[in-house]
Amino acid sequence: MNDLDEGFIAGYAGLCARADLLDRINVFPVADSDTGANLRISLGPLRACGGDRAVLASRIRRLATGNSGNIAAAFFSELLPAAGIDDLPRRAARGRARAWEAVAEPQPGTMLSVFDGLDAALATSPLTAATCPTIISALQQAVVLTASTLADLRSAGVVDAGALGMFVFFDGFCRTLTGYRGPRLPLAALFPDLLAIRTDFHPPASGSFCVDTIIRPGAGRRLDTEAMAALGESVVVVPDEDQVKIHIHTPDPQDLRRRLELLGEVVGWSDEALRPGTEAANHSPVPSGSLHIMTDAAGSLPREMARRHGITLLDSYIVAGEVARPESLCDPGMIYARMRAGEKVTTAQASLVERHELYAGVCEEYGSTLYLCVGSAFTGNHATAAAWKRDNDRQNLLDIIDTGAASGRLAVIALLVARHARRTVKADTVRALAATLVDSCREYVFIDTLRYLVAGGRVSRAGGWFGELLQLKPVISPTREGVRRVGVVRNRDAQLAFASDRLRHEAVGRGDMLVLLQYSDNRGWVEETVRPRVRSILPEADLLLVPLSLTSGVHMGPGTWSLAFAPVP
Repeated sequence: MNDLDEGFIAGYAGLCARADLLDRINVFPVADSDTGANLRISLGPLRACGGDRAVLASRIRRLATGNSGNIAAAFFSELLPAAGIDDLPRRAARGRARAWEAVAEPQPGTMLSVFDGLDAALATSPLTAATCPTIISALQQAVVLTASTLADLRSAGVVDAGALGMFVFFDGFCRTLTGYRGPRLPLAALFPDLLAIRTDFHPPASGSFCVDTIIRPGAGRRLDTEAMAALGESVVVVPDEDQVKIHIHTPDPQDLRRRLELLGEVVGWSDEALRPGTEAANHSPVPSGSLHIMTDAAGSLPREMARRHGITLLDSYIVAGEVARPESLCDPGMIYARMRAGEKVTTAQASLVERHELYAGVCEEYGSTLYLCVGSAFTGNHATAAAWKRDNDRQNLLDIIDTGAASGRLAVIALLVARHARRTVKADTVRALAATLVDSCREYVFIDTLRYLVAGGRVSRAGGWFGELLQLKPVISPTREGVRRVGVVRNRDAQLAFASDRLRHEAVGRGDMLVLLQYSDNRGWVEETVRPRVRSILPEADLLLVPLSLTSGVHMGPGTWSLAFAPVP
């Protein structure tokens, strides 16, 4: 790994740490709260930058999603192959030109303006530790100007989310590459009063779909930006060897596909309805001084549910083939289908630099933060956070609790603690509640087959709890000491009977309960069979149905389901 690789890794880590903020202020071209997510997915190959960066550039073009992700892919396609720091001015100029060419209707006041600023700054000042603050300042000013350039941004009172994302990326990139150790001001100080959407801003409704597709053009067919502009809105076209990556908004994706099939072979396709609406509308006011809650995505806490409760998630990565994607941004159905087809799917921790950036980012944005960490028996996240706190947390802003939990148990603890934290400024009571829930929360995980645990090396073939030999289905519980086997059953009916018995003995009569039912690729059965049984036992419970965390699902396999519960304080 060389200095450029380290710069790209640092830039991506900083971007990931601020992705939730980018989603919250996403206004242009559609206020659909996904700029941060799209940039994380599109630039994901940079998390492990190294080796042939031209190959990484091609991978980014193929993975790019959304308007911001595809424009960024056009720019980084040219920047990534840079031979060294001295080659950056030439590569940035080419990237800037390619990004502008990729957009059918390019708009100043977007990330394109940041690319302009970087190109101009590098053209006049070589990137060194001495010039680093000047270059970062130029990018900052480019972002500030976006708030007054586009009408939507002026109405919303924010800077452009994509432009801010590129500022965050290149701030980390330039500092790491040059070794510049000057002060790093909080984003709120760099962009005062420009990081929260005005409460009176209401984005227009949209009946369109966001389409990302890869086309292999037919002989003599031209699929450039000009040719595609007539097919929809927000068009971005990025050539990739013998293929073309196209991003487009359309009211009729089926008709668009038929028209594109006349121009070439459709080798990749995804479409998703655009649902304009800012995150600010989904949040209730939080008392000033409240303790912010952070937890691991290894808890079965969907991204949207975490957002509604004001919880920051630290993602692990799901690795399938050449693609590593943040856990909370994966399509579980697709992952389980690939596993059932025999494809190897694994998990990976976020890099140290990514975790460090997230700790710093939440403390900068929210102040006092309580990190409800996945149990140390399952990952090293607690040790990593504790080491960062010891070396960096001069203001004592990050408090860390090793919950000893994972999956649904971690999610239940985080949800109940977050609900309480949003009603009080007494941090001690929040911490005390967390400690109580660590002891009182229970979870039972019902595994369909040991095949995936054996394949992942988590259960030996010789041992395998002997259940696989008899076609038995183990029941396990994640505890502070690790995974504990609490029973074995023969079929689904026996799983349901076991769960019902545990609820009657451990939940009935304990007051109001929060119950979290989790499914893998068996939502229909869990929803139609398990949920009514749970409701009959605990008719007054707050009963939630959510996907099993993919970290757990990849280890335990398709067919797994789980039940977690705790008394509501």
